[in-house]
Amino acid sequence: MTNTGSVRIVDSADVSPAASVGDGSSIWHLAQVREQAQLGENCIIGRGAYIGTGVVMGDNCKVQNYALVYEPARLGDGVFIGPAVVLTNDTYPRAINEDGTIKSAHDWEPVGVTIERGAAIGARATCVAPVTIGAWATVAAGAVVVKDVPAFALVAGVPAKRIGWVGESGVPLVAGDDENTWVCPSTGARYIETDGTLTKEIV
Repeated sequence: MTNTGSVRIVDSADVSPAASVGDGSSIWHLAQVREQAQLGENCIIGRGAYIGTGVVMGDNCKVQNYALVYEPARLGDGVFIGPAVVLTNDTYPRAINEDGTIKSAHDWEPVGVTIERGAAIGARATCVAPVTIGAWATVAAGAVVVKDVPAFALVAGVPAKRIGWVGESGVPLVAGDDENTWVCPSTGARYIETDGTLTKEIV
C-alpha cells in the first residue's frame, strides 16, 4: 500500500508516475492508471479498472471494478461508472490497415466519451464514442449508448433510448400537476420539460 499524502494506492495497482491523482483518492488492486491521466480529489478506482492515457476525471468520481475508461474520455465531478462499463474510443475499429499491416497509434484518431456532472453509467453498459452523457443522467445496466443523452434522462436498451427522467438523487421522476412538470418522489424537487430537455425548477 502506497500512501502519498492523502492518496492511497494498493501495491498491485499500476499507476504511471506521469499520472496526476488528487488528494483523498484510492486506487485498488490490479487497476491501471496510464500516463497523463488526471484524477480529481476523492476519486475511487476499483479492482481491475483501466484509466487510459490522458483521461480527465473530476472530483468525487467512482469507477467500479473492471470498468474500461479509454482515452480521451472526460468525466465531470461526481460521475459514477459501474462494474465492467466500457467507454470506447474508436469510431471505425480495425486491427490492420487495408494492406494487412498492423495499425499503429498513428493510423487512427481516438474519439472520446464525455460524461457530465453527477451522471451514472450502470453495470456492463457500453458508451460508443463520440457521445456525451448529460448531467445527472442515468444509463441503465447493459445499455449500449450510440447517441447523446440529455441531462436528467434515464436511458435503457440496445440501442439506448430514453424511458424516463431522473432527478439529482437518481430516483425516477413522477408526473407533476401538468404534462410539462416532473417531481422527484425522494426530495420533492420539481423539474420542467421543454422540447425534450429537462431543467430543475429554481425555487
